[in-house]
Amino acid sequence: MLFFLLAAVLPAAILFWYVYSRDVTPEPGRVVMKAFLFGVLSTVVSTMISGPLMAMGLFTENPGTVLESISTAFLGAAIPEECAKLLMLWLLLRKCSDFDERYDAIVYATAVGLGFATLENILYLASSGFGFLQVAISRAFLAVPGHFAFAVAMGYYYSRWHFSWNAKDKRWAAWKMLLVPVLLHGTYDTICFVSAVSETLSVILTFVLLVFCFRLFKFTRNRIIKEAALNAQDSAFYREHSDFYLDKRHEDNYGRDYTYYYRNDDDSVDEQ
Repeated sequence: MLFFLLAAVLPAAILFWYVYSRDVTPEPGRVVMKAFLFGVLSTVVSTMISGPLMAMGLFTENPGTVLESISTAFLGAAIPEECAKLLMLWLLLRKCSDFDERYDAIVYATAVGLGFATLENILYLASSGFGFLQVAISRAFLAVPGHFAFAVAMGYYYSRWHFSWNAKDKRWAAWKMLLVPVLLHGTYDTICFVSAVSETLSVILTFVLLVFCFRLFKFTRNRIIKEAALNAQDSAFYREHSDFYLDKRHEDNYGRDYTYYYRNDDDSVDEQ
């Protein structure tokens, strides 16, 4: 039982720590736990969206063609799930006094996304019987990191929307905080579904999936580093403790992430 719970929860915990540990002014544990529980609840909201869509015949639970795979990926998973997670993130942050820095949105969105992923993981492993170990390994390296990446993208653009003073940028960010996670999520699921229905394409699509996941990881990491660096740059806490963060002894945890941004001009703070 203990091994089962570790297999279900540990991947999400490790990924969340990766984000949380880079916040120079960490968010309160009670709010983070609330965000995680909101993510768990978002599974119910997602079902309330996808259920009627399935009843209308807009997608099938077991796609057998490429077109069915695309419709199931987007209408059965990406759109309902990302809409549900964004709704829960908005409900959490709309009156949250602790949401006062750019990086905070990534922390809270990640907690929501991984709350969803953890419950989903538990349900998948529980239904897999004695083969749960194989399912646990595949989900630990693909599905859970996928939800993590979608959540980081959502938090990144949510922060842009919330803190931007430019009306045009604010409008674009409002679209992107849902559109980008939906496109990433839908593309990921489409590759998975199509590879399952087509033996001819399965080998090629497995390679495509691995490349996509690698690019997704790079996309995610760049946004975490960028927001953490900009957040720290604006933080009085960082200015008071900059020697600690740039010390060689802490380079593996902080220095490599922050040094690039602080040893270049402000204009160079862009994606790697």
